[in-house]
Amino acid sequence: MQKYLIQGGSRLTGDIRVQGAKNSSLPILAATLICTGESVLHNCPDLLDTEYALKILKYLGCKCRREGGTVTVDTTAIARSEVPDRLMREMRSSIIFLGAIASRCGACRLSFPGGCEIGQRPIDLHLSALQQMGMQIEEDHGYLNCSIDGGFHGANILLSFPSVGATENVILAAVKAKGTTVITNAAREPEIVDLAGYLNRCGAKISGAGEGTITIEGVEVMQPCEYSIIPDRIVATTYLAGAAMTGGNVQLLGIDCRHLESILPIFEEAGCIVRRYNNAVSLSCDKRLLPVNLIRTMPYPGFPTDAQAPLMAMMSIAQGTTVFVENIFENRYKHAIELQRMGAHIKVEGRVAIVEGIRSLHSAEVSATDLRGGAALVLAALAAEGASEVANVHYIDRGYEQFEQQLNALGAKITRAFCGD
Repeated sequence: MQKYLIQGGSRLTGDIRVQGAKNSSLPILAATLICTGESVLHNCPDLLDTEYALKILKYLGCKCRREGGTVTVDTTAIARSEVPDRLMREMRSSIIFLGAIASRCGACRLSFPGGCEIGQRPIDLHLSALQQMGMQIEEDHGYLNCSIDGGFHGANILLSFPSVGATENVILAAVKAKGTTVITNAAREPEIVDLAGYLNRCGAKISGAGEGTITIEGVEVMQPCEYSIIPDRIVATTYLAGAAMTGGNVQLLGIDCRHLESILPIFEEAGCIVRRYNNAVSLSCDKRLLPVNLIRTMPYPGFPTDAQAPLMAMMSIAQGTTVFVENIFENRYKHAIELQRMGAHIKVEGRVAIVEGIRSLHSAEVSATDLRGGAALVLAALAAEGASEVANVHYIDRGYEQFEQQLNALGAKITRAFCGD
């Protein structure tokens, strides 16, 4: 196990190019299975989660190689339709392979997914939707045995909640299904639009991505393509929060400001100066942060649940009280306990967290329990007085590419060490 050693008190300043989106890369990597041949994906971040996705593809029989930010996947010789338990347990997003494998092979066997313990992510929406499209599912001692006689068929799918994963799985199943599939109450995230963009370039007929209703007209043949993945809006938010907390001045390059429309106003309300450009955004903050009245997580285009933890760290040193309401996951305040170890005044009651800002945090030994919470602890340590340790940084490696190197390039003082050193 590894940890970060962080010396607080440095301002984050400078320019940084934002990595490709983790939450786009994973479904697009799964989508390569639907086409036979070689897909080339640019701006694919080098993360633990993308590494696990590539391991799944290799296990299935694909040839995969990475050259910097470009990943090539050759799906010509698929040999298996099963994902072993050891790979499923590594990440929660592994369920996204279900629709793609079943579309390609007509069957799929996998176990229930693992990953960060941030609350229940029930896959019943995925399974129910795919059953409506013709999938038969049998549970077998923790495994799901799935089969489709004659392939998927189109259906009218009404999601009770705009689940990103369920929307992606239905899209992956529908692109080569017989007939037309309509998803009502679909997720609208930019990552959904990105998945549809890749598939449409491969020959799919998807319309309405980014809206509440998505229509997919099944096609018989799809060809692999070359595609560039969108920048990661949550990583961008994390760097902006770090600059705000340390009184810094950063410019993020290669970012689409439209993806941050629910986030940037919060930084402005907190007193930061935010400037938007065509493919960049800058933030500067030279005074103590102001409180934000209410931050409520909602499905896109609302405030993203993944940005809640970094913003909570930021508001912990604002000059006033901020209320957070977590509407997506019921157990996503574990980082609050660790922030309290650094002096933060946070009271959690169910889905509500009340953050009373203090003038400064102090150093402490803390531990990441999930991806975004871990990043929040790093930000808190950067703004704190003294030297802190953040353990379990493998959670952070799941979603942030070269996190300490990027932060150090902006002026941070972070080193990686093995626990026990």
